Amino acid sequence: MSMFDTVGTSQASTARKPSTLRKVARMNQALRHEQPDRVPISDFFWGGFTRRWRQELGLPADANPYYHYDLDWIVTLPNMDPWIRPFTTLSETQEEVVVKTGFGAVMHKHFDFPMPEMRSWDTDTFEKLEQARFDDPRDPRRFFSGGDNQLAGVGDGFERNSPPWLDTVKSLWPDFAVYGSMIEVSECLTRLVGQGNALLWMGEEPERMGAVINRIGAHLLACAEAEIAAADGRLDGFVIWGDVAYKQSLLFSPTYWREYFKPWVTRIAAHAHAHGLPVIYHGCGNVRTIFQDYIDLGIDGYNPLEAKAGMDVLDLRRRHGHDIAFCGNSDVQVWETGDRAAIRREVLRKLNAAKGGGYIFMSDHSVSSAVSGATYDYIVKLVREAGQYPLRLAEFDEAL
Repeated sequence: MSMFDTVGTSQASTARKPSTLRKVARMNQALRHEQPDRVPISDFFWGGFTRRWRQELGLPADANPYYHYDLDWIVTLPNMDPWIRPFTTLSETQEEVVVKTGFGAVMHKHFDFPMPEMRSWDTDTFEKLEQARFDDPRDPRRFFSGGDNQLAGVGDGFERNSPPWLDTVKSLWPDFAVYGSMIEVSECLTRLVGQGNALLWMGEEPERMGAVINRIGAHLLACAEAEIAAADGRLDGFVIWGDVAYKQSLLFSPTYWREYFKPWVTRIAAHAHAHGLPVIYHGCGNVRTIFQDYIDLGIDGYNPLEAKAGMDVLDLRRRHGHDIAFCGNSDVQVWETGDRAAIRREVLRKLNAAKGGGYIFMSDHSVSSAVSGATYDYIVKLVREAGQYPLRLAEFDEAL
């Protein structure tokens, strides 16, 4: 039996609707490169999009795209802050707020703008980074208590006192394939010291910085182990968040990534696999130079495959065959135009990657507030119709 054939423990194999079990099976089949009944579909949604979607489609104030479209899978975030503590509010008006988070980061969030600004960090010297010691990775507050945390609280929206992670998992578990998640070291450093500092210190003190990366990697591995244990069989998969690239290439040398960052991704993935959980890696930017590495370390699926960074899922399928599954790559900038003909071409062309399984349909990062409610409604219906096996791709069918 494949390690993805089971949902989890006996506790996790009861009290789920047949439709939910089909979603779990659909995801697992796609990640095993088998053709399920249809191509799985889900996404990450900006709060601004959700508000616009509700208004434009005349939906209730509490309408949720995941439930409205009965999407297949959803990702959850435990408290990954190095230091578990409430936000400190430094200033606040009706238009904006400035807070200090459990990463020691001072963040400015203007409520009308989609993303926050990171202004400064408590850990602002290399010596402070070397001396930093984080809260226990197994601290129960990460999983069982509500409270503020940076990843869930300061992003496209702004949220205080996020609910306990396990409560969120339990609430979603009856209806979706639920994935847990953990950041890797590069993602942690961006929030902890800022990307500029992290890259500078790697260049100035590569071996000393490598020792710090290894210490943080061990911490995040322990966090992932504790998260999977806390879920007690309620997870269907696991996501590793790790942006290491920009539009052109990696942020640092592939050799350095392979020596210091890759081993910790490998260990987190291996631990998830040991508990029967498929692993999807989320990494923005152009990662072509290390894409084979993700295959070699056992990643099951890669997301988001940013079209705006030159990633193309059909090119990747031709290069790598069915060695890894793909998740995403539908160009949200095309979606934002609202041009139905262009969107149809974009969606149906990318669905070629689903031949033989191995593809989960999503945008190439997230659904922005520039996407209309009618456009996303059209996309879901198009994927549901064309993504039934055998695929119906009309004039956009391509040989792979």
